[in-house]
Amino acid sequence: MKLKIFSCHKNYIQRGSQAFTEVTIALFLAGFSTFSLLYCVQPILFLFSKEFSLSPVQSSLFLSAPTAMMSIGMLFAGPLSDSIGRKVVMSTSLFLASFLTFFCSGMSTWENIVLMRALTGLALSGVASVAMTYLSEEMHPGILSFSIGLYISGNTIGGFAGRFLSSLLCEYFSWNVALEFISFLAFAFSILFVFLLPTSKNFSSVNLNFRHIVSNFLRQWKHPVTSKLFCMGCLLMGSFITIFSYIGYRLILKPFYFNQTSIGLLSVIYLIGVYSSPQAGILIRKYKKSIILITALMMMIFGILVTQWNTMFLVILGLILFSAGFYAAHSVTSTWISQQSKESKGSTSSIYLFSYYLGSSVFGTVSGIFWSVGEWLGISIFVISFLLIGIFFAMKLLKYQKTII
Repeated sequence: MKLKIFSCHKNYIQRGSQAFTEVTIALFLAGFSTFSLLYCVQPILFLFSKEFSLSPVQSSLFLSAPTAMMSIGMLFAGPLSDSIGRKVVMSTSLFLASFLTFFCSGMSTWENIVLMRALTGLALSGVASVAMTYLSEEMHPGILSFSIGLYISGNTIGGFAGRFLSSLLCEYFSWNVALEFISFLAFAFSILFVFLLPTSKNFSSVNLNFRHIVSNFLRQWKHPVTSKLFCMGCLLMGSFITIFSYIGYRLILKPFYFNQTSIGLLSVIYLIGVYSSPQAGILIRKYKKSIILITALMMMIFGILVTQWNTMFLVILGLILFSAGFYAAHSVTSTWISQQSKESKGSTSSIYLFSYYLGSSVFGTVSGIFWSVGEWLGISIFVISFLLIGIFFAMKLLKYQKTII
């Protein structure tokens, strides 16, 4: 038995090795492509509202439709990767998403744009649901939390780049040109990803069984730890998307009167995640995950409160605090999920991410009602209420630090 365990450990990727560098770069490119394609429309929702005469709720569909389809796709992409392999699913997804975004750039009606965006989200589910599973299988357990933090950092930079590039290109050209450019960039990164990512060494194929998928889904939602982590993912992403979808609406109006490029520059704030995500991964090894999670959620709430002042410095400071808390919390919950299940890892991660992006879709649309009623104050009350529920779940998780399913 000892020899078998030693043999398995020899297959893990160690920090500082060439394979570690290749995995880090490849998944950085995958995360960059995924989140630049997904979120490139977020800072230009106001432009869509003007061009197609849409309400904030209708305009939000350009972002909530792909995140909704991504969440649904994750329920199947994870189990599919358990059967045919991680790299195949991720590679196919990246190429499909880049093609669909290019086709979207040529659409002339908002209904068709929403349709193409929804298909893009469905394609991207194959990357977002599998990447963390790949890391949990291939990276040495001692560096898993750090590796997931690095991966989330790549997602952060991709999200920033997509938002900033779309704002900049829309300012000088059009949203069509913005989508074309981002799709070409994602296609090039997809090619590099295929060449760089090492083939899985610790992957074991399992048969694709629909009945097993359903029973596993129900079993994990009944578990006292995973069920709360799934809810936490929903609350986290829903809150994050709501704040950054409607901050543009606030800043383009009085007393700020920002132009589109200035709103896009706010995406720089996301880069705080490059620091806070790996840092949270390091802190996990010293402190209880639930304590770090509660601290991160409180930081998010405090950040929202700071944004209530009509002073640009305080608004930016509040967004920085909110973002740092979000990325730290996401890093903690992602690591916790990756460590939680010893079998069907792809399914566990996909259910968590299903909840995560479902929160993005539902919150992103419903919050439009709160903007219509109370503008930024209404949005703030909406988000803080759900973050308080998140703190309640995190406190419940205090007694479940080592429960594995």
